Amino acid sequence: MTVQKENTQRVIEVGAADLPLHCPTPDQIAWNGHPRVFLPIEKKGEALCPYCGTLYKLREGEVIKGHH
Repeated sequence: MTVQKENTQRVIEVGAADLPLHCPTPDQIAWNGHPRVFLPIEKKGEALCPYCGTLYKLREGEVIKGHH
């Protein structure tokens, strides 16, 4: 079972296994979040959530297969 937590980080590193990426992520508490929004991180290696301002960055060296 995944422990859910509040999103208190403003920069979160993610891996290829986290794609497709959306905010809030599955391990974040939903009751105080915003609507789920999918973030296009594949092309630039980072994406900013338009709701909460969290910056998601793809971990260095991650290889994305099958996502465009």
